[in-house]
Amino acid sequence: MAPGRPHRVVVLALDGVLTFELGIPSRIFGSATDENGRALYEVVICSVDGGPITTESELTVQPASGPEALATADTVVVPPTQRLGNLRSGEPLTPEVSAALELIRPQARIASLCTAAYVLAAAGILDGRSATTHWSEVENLQQVFPRVHVDPKVLFVDDGDVLTSAGVAAGIDLCLHLVRRDHGSTVANRVARLCVVPPWREGGQAQYIEHPVPGPTQASTSGTRMWAVENLQESLSLKQLASHAQMSLRTFTRRFREEVGMAPLQWLTMQRLRLAQELLESTDLPVDVVAHRAGFATGNSLRQHMRATLGISPTLYRRAFSHPYEGEFVCRTR
Repeated sequence: MAPGRPHRVVVLALDGVLTFELGIPSRIFGSATDENGRALYEVVICSVDGGPITTESELTVQPASGPEALATADTVVVPPTQRLGNLRSGEPLTPEVSAALELIRPQARIASLCTAAYVLAAAGILDGRSATTHWSEVENLQQVFPRVHVDPKVLFVDDGDVLTSAGVAAGIDLCLHLVRRDHGSTVANRVARLCVVPPWREGGQAQYIEHPVPGPTQASTSGTRMWAVENLQESLSLKQLASHAQMSLRTFTRRFREEVGMAPLQWLTMQRLRLAQELLESTDLPVDVVAHRAGFATGNSLRQHMRATLGISPTLYRRAFSHPYEGEFVCRTR
């Protein structure tokens, strides 16, 4: 990306594109500005032939650009389409779609939303990589494209220059993640507030498959999660969390997994890491102080968790994310 110009996001809209997902990149990236109100991204929508496309809701959309826009992209986003055709059974892409994808520069990153993972898989882009898609399609995607390592549990996968998201609203999570990766938590959180969405959703797809919403008379762990986030500096045990929720350890652990999709202490560690990341980005506090404020016993404990989860030390993370992303470091998120 040339210095001084906005990061160029090109959205490849295929015929039958889902209207909601088509709008996600424009809404998220288009809301990202610097402290002076200057746009950080330019979003362009294109089709494979420059002509109009029909959405799944039978609206006809005329993109501003044809496939040549893909050759100018810093990031390409492919939303899902209802017309996957034979891709679900392993058939190749149409010549038009293949030709369009071949225009993407090697240094550009590519992201698919929801079932558009089939498009990237059929193009061979996901071979040997981790990826995800809508929970109802993960088994078929893995069977049809065995060279792809399909993760059925997560909301999105960041594999460096190729990213994939789970179903529908997980596209928002992925785009916010890219803003956070490019410009840090402050900008991403501001975008989330403008769009009235959470800056980060805990857990993965598992919480939406089996137990979408607690029953009306069923006690929730949400109040305890809020309390825990407000008290991360304290040493919080599973027993304390269950006590706050006024549940037995067994009931609390089961209910927590149903609502969040992961174990309570695993979730707690994620919250501590998120706070540590924000402190590393926005302050000059020593790593040991950051660790203490985030609830880690020692600076070494924070270092171990960051290396295991993000693949990077606190010092290198601060160096990479305390200023806009310059392409020298890639954070991998599973």
